[in-house]
Amino acid sequence: MTSATITLLVVAGVALLLAVFVVGLYNTLVELRNRFKNAYAQIDVQLKRRYDLIPNLVETAKAYLQHERGTLEAVIAARNAASSASAQAAAKPGDPAAMKKLSGAEGELGGVLGRLFALAEAYPDLKANTTMLSLMEELTSTENKVAFARQAYNDSVMAYNTRREVFPSSVVASTFNFAPAELFVVETPGHREPPKVAFA
Repeated sequence: MTSATITLLVVAGVALLLAVFVVGLYNTLVELRNRFKNAYAQIDVQLKRRYDLIPNLVETAKAYLQHERGTLEAVIAARNAASSASAQAAAKPGDPAAMKKLSGAEGELGGVLGRLFALAEAYPDLKANTTMLSLMEELTSTENKVAFARQAYNDSVMAYNTRREVFPSSVVASTFNFAPAELFVVETPGHREPPKVAFA
């Protein structure tokens, strides 16, 4: 073997090892991206279930809350906005714009549902209605499932984002356009404000 042949074999071997390394990083990024997309699909199932429960809740409350029509309409409007934002996020899980829109819509929906539940407390007949109690219990159970699914999604997004930001994965991620994914954080209005304490 000549020295030129040995050099050529060494260069080919290094190129092959580099190609295998890049393919491994690429496949890892694809796997992590698919993992957070699957995690979002679990959120989507629970959100759809919740969006289907809300009109039944409003219909049940209508008979008792005739003077609170504005609150009932606000719940339906917030539900429709959240459902629309959820459909956009489901089409592009992790997309920063879609996830921020969904987070805002979910925060708004949580706020108006809180007002509806507070009103229900003021109406003893509504509070004692078995259909209303059953719907509220189902909605609470679904909220818990959404929270667990959201945690799994956020964990998957964190793993993906971390992998795409560390070197040498960052080189592969930028070369093959692996965009950052957005966490799903829901904040209801006033959620981060400290509680006000007053002493008489």
